[in-house]
Amino acid sequence: MIARNEYLQKIISKQNNGMIKIITGIRRCGKSYLLFTIYRNHLLEKGIQSNHIISLALDEIGNQKYRNPNELDKNIRNAIVEDGKTNYVFIDEIQYVKDVDNPYVEGGKVGFIDVLLGLMKIPNVDVYVTGSNSKMLSSDIVTEFRGRGDEIRVHPLSFKEFYESYEGDKRKAWDEYSLYGGMPFLSTLDSHEDKRDYLKNLLGKVYISDIIERNNLKKDSAFIGELLNILASSTGSLTSPTKLSKTYKSLTNESVSINTILSYMSYFEESFLISKAQRYDIKGKEYIDSPLKYYFEDVGLRNARINFRQNEPTHIMENVIYNELIIRGFSVDVGIVEINYKDEERKSKRKQYEIDFVCNKGNNRYYIQSAYALENQEKIDQETRGLNRIDDSFKKIVIVKDCYTPWHDEYGILYIGLEEFLLNKDSLEK
Repeated sequence: MIARNEYLQKIISKQNNGMIKIITGIRRCGKSYLLFTIYRNHLLEKGIQSNHIISLALDEIGNQKYRNPNELDKNIRNAIVEDGKTNYVFIDEIQYVKDVDNPYVEGGKVGFIDVLLGLMKIPNVDVYVTGSNSKMLSSDIVTEFRGRGDEIRVHPLSFKEFYESYEGDKRKAWDEYSLYGGMPFLSTLDSHEDKRDYLKNLLGKVYISDIIERNNLKKDSAFIGELLNILASSTGSLTSPTKLSKTYKSLTNESVSINTILSYMSYFEESFLISKAQRYDIKGKEYIDSPLKYYFEDVGLRNARINFRQNEPTHIMENVIYNELIIRGFSVDVGIVEINYKDEERKSKRKQYEIDFVCNKGNNRYYIQSAYALENQEKIDQETRGLNRIDDSFKKIVIVKDCYTPWHDEYGILYIGLEEFLLNKDSLEK
């Protein structure tokens, strides 16, 4: 069993806080196991009786009738034990609940939000739901609950979680993780073929099918697949809807509008398949709308999308670092440092340097560069040009693929190895 202790502690810290605990994340990343097995076992160990834990998985065929909010509400209320002790209600994949007509309520329809609001009013009921759609489970609940919904975002296994359950050395663990990623079920599979097929089936039969069904799309899976292929091939590179549209036409000889591209990109983001990092002008202190970067929630899914070709180690490393920063609670942007200078003819020029990641959490900020290798001084200068032109006092860091004893150069830049960064959550404080 992979413990997932950090997520467990987050749930425990919110236990009986009067809010709906909303556990979100991409499908098959371990949300259900976290809630229905790990957290349930914790409650049982603390003396909670099993009949006070009411569990319902709405993605199971046998529970389809509870996708009707009226049936769901009735089922849960009938299961509540009226003895003054807390009842813990677990509802898995709440987004399956469909709105139904009800002439007795304002708006004429009821849905899962009405069910959850009703359960919140029952004394001694603590409610937890999981879901795989950010638009439905973040935006809607935050709006409707007005501060009474508490979100816990779950991700595929981090490298640290993966390595702690891996039988082998760190180098071999990285080779496997950078190829197959961190979807938890992969730990039960041995062969390349089994892992490849599992990831490809997830993409086609789960994620793409969900996106089509949820958004009532006219475009078929071939279009979605091609767009995902383009994104997978451009991971870590600056892109834009215009560029994606042109690339799609060059590959298929079919035109697709910018608005269509934007819509489908939002569907991918809402399903947690990808996330975007905007460009931020560090000196100008403002965001730049386009272009930007997209990263996959799991590098294994990215690799499977393009049939494990184009496994560029630099881009995969950058994607893994981005995901790790998000897991640690940072908001992450792509940094731009613009400088003015005069050329040999004394003409005024501007030049931009890119900072891979500008990471913010509370009052803390880090500027991070991902460098696969620093084989000579020229390469070191190349990777640090942008960092050396930032004139504030926040920490500047270069993460290098090779094993490194953490050290600072004469400009105060910290150099650390990738393993140290991924396995030690305090590594940025060296």
